Amino acid sequence: MNVMRNKLRGLALALGIFACLALLSPGHAGAQQPGEASTASQPHGKNAEPSKSREAGGEDETAEFKHSASVRLVAKKTGLSLEQAYWLCVVLNFAVIAGLIVWFSKKNLPALFRQRTESIQKAMQEAKKASEEANRRLSDIEDRLSRLGSEIETMQATAEQDSVGEEGRIRASAEEDVRKVVQSAEEEIAAAALAARRELKAYAADLAVSLASQQIQVDAATDKALIRNFANQLSTNGADARKGES
Repeated sequence: MNVMRNKLRGLALALGIFACLALLSPGHAGAQQPGEASTASQPHGKNAEPSKSREAGGEDETAEFKHSASVRLVAKKTGLSLEQAYWLCVVLNFAVIAGLIVWFSKKNLPALFRQRTESIQKAMQEAKKASEEANRRLSDIEDRLSRLGSEIETMQATAEQDSVGEEGRIRASAEEDVRKVVQSAEEEIAAAALAARRELKAYAADLAVSLASQQIQVDAATDKALIRNFANQLSTNGADARKGES
């Protein structure tokens, strides 16, 4: 079956090519007769109107195609008239060209459609992944925004606690500094008072000695008399002591 199909396809292709060549290249015998008839029918070539020349040219071309050798051969083989053979060749030519287009389309278009489908599916998958990624990021952003209020409140509470604690530390440090200053001042005052008392005592002792030396005036004679009396007193006391022992 496949061999027959291939043979039929080759035959159809050959017929199509033959028909195309027949329609595009008119035969010599058929081409000369209509040309001579058209030349004889024209009265004067230089005086003919352009429209008639164009119509005559178109008719000449059609006549050339109709009277070509290939059309004559088809008419002879099929038993048709020249006009019918001409239209049969035209239909066969169109059918062969259409068949070739369909054959090449069936051969190449599925691969093209497959590639196009794969590219479209790939693009759809990429778009789906991008959409999922965008939705995930959007959900993350919404989640962060929903937690933003509580985070702000937590930060405010923490800042207030830190400020209260810092204020307490500053107050305690200031009180400690004041206590140290007062203690240092008290110690300095106590030391100054103690030094003043010592100086005052020393000054009072010096003053008393000075006053005593000024009030008591002892000369040499008085000093001798005092020594004599002290000696007599000592001797008297010694005699009384001996008597008491005996």
